[in-house]
Amino acid sequence: MADNDQDKSIHRLAGYAALINRYGLDIIHNWHRSFVITSGTHHIDSTGGVIEEFYPAKYWPGDTLGDHLEFALKYDGTNLAILAHLFRVIERNDFIGYLQSKPTGKYARRLWFLYEFLTEEMLPLDDLKQGNYIDLLEPDQYYTTIPGRRVHRQRIYDNLLGTNRFCPMVRRTGILRKLEAADMPGRCRQVVSAYSPDLLKRALGYLYSKETKSSFEIEHVTPTSIRAERFIALLQLAEKEDFCKKPKLIELQNRIVDARFRDSDYRLSQNYVGETVAWQREKIHFACPKPEDLSLLMDGLTAAHKRMESGNVSAVIHAAAIAYGFVYLHPFEDGNGRIHRFLIHNILARRGFTPGGIMFPISASMLKNPADYDASLEAFSGQIMPLVEYSIDEEGRMIVHNDTASWYRYIDMTFQAEALFRFIDRTIETELTHELAFLAKYDETKKAIQEIVDMPDRQIDLFIRLCLQSNGRLSERKRKNHFNFLTDEEVIHMEEAVQNAYGKSVSTG
Repeated sequence: MADNDQDKSIHRLAGYAALINRYGLDIIHNWHRSFVITSGTHHIDSTGGVIEEFYPAKYWPGDTLGDHLEFALKYDGTNLAILAHLFRVIERNDFIGYLQSKPTGKYARRLWFLYEFLTEEMLPLDDLKQGNYIDLLEPDQYYTTIPGRRVHRQRIYDNLLGTNRFCPMVRRTGILRKLEAADMPGRCRQVVSAYSPDLLKRALGYLYSKETKSSFEIEHVTPTSIRAERFIALLQLAEKEDFCKKPKLIELQNRIVDARFRDSDYRLSQNYVGETVAWQREKIHFACPKPEDLSLLMDGLTAAHKRMESGNVSAVIHAAAIAYGFVYLHPFEDGNGRIHRFLIHNILARRGFTPGGIMFPISASMLKNPADYDASLEAFSGQIMPLVEYSIDEEGRMIVHNDTASWYRYIDMTFQAEALFRFIDRTIETELTHELAFLAKYDETKKAIQEIVDMPDRQIDLFIRLCLQSNGRLSERKRKNHFNFLTDEEVIHMEEAVQNAYGKSVSTG
């Protein structure tokens, strides 16, 4: 009976959805869409990627602008990009009237602050003289800076992750709460503590090389030995220097790209990510910000980085917001993807998330899980592309015709934060754990072989490597080419040493 009642009920848009419809906005939709139904019970539908929540009739907020803005903050969350677009088109006097009707209301005060924050226009209202200070964002719903910046005008603590030039938002989802509770830094330290400093030092060299190779391979680039060594040298500096500042980012770009594609400043031309699918036809995956918007956006990115660093924001949330923000802004002609992944290491290391003197190859996890990595990038690029009006000339040059800056300025990074946590989890459980265990077994095997035949280290290394490539046994051809001086008995015992450490079905892949 209840289902029949719901089928017959009228669904009325509320909150952001109602205002978007009223003002005819073309926007990236909010993660949550609200409806008020004339009959039936409260229920949620989350099958389409957007959570649609249906509230009973008593929740109807009213018909005014202020009614729906307040409902939006209360039930749909704080969406800076949508608010920025709304504040451009609403009747200013209607909004002021709403604020004056609730001078000390917490939602009115938040909306008042956000209007002036997003528009950089001060409303003709006197500063509040009394009332408790309140948080702009509820810390149990969003990741915030602690403490927030004290704003006397609205008696608010501004605890946003950034400024109005660049301000990512990350919601405290159930997934993120669970991932944070897993204490990945503690697990990483536990893994590392089981091994000797000498083994860790040897492992670090390999991990640097693996991260470098993986980061380039994601982009289908094979670096020269010099470029690879430069990238490794940068990774070694990751825990010592802050690279999220303009001079350092330019230096970083110059050191990892071909010398012919070094930039001396942020790009001055429009670029995009795409592929040629036919003669003079490009499939565009992502249009980057217009060059005239880039300087302020990048200034905002570096300011947000400093704010999160001093504001006790979770290291992984911080790394996700800045690293993904960087790759979406795409400030250089080349090297953006590698810098994006480098910034993850840089922030995690400097924030003490990873143990000192150790790193783990996150890029290797991204490379092994390309669909998940692509999904983390497309969580934003797939949303913005329908909103970008562009044309491409015969030489492949893009021109963006509409104003797009606010979409890059206020990105919801929740999905990207969840993805980065998962990549880190996989890296600890597979790349780091397996590599350290492999080296420990290698030392065990090497010692056992030395007790059978006291060969030079180089030849022992070769014997182990060849056995690992052939399921624990040395092929006749490889034995003839490299180890014809060994007796049959010695080879059998040496193979057993490899198999005892690694098992009889082993392969280095």
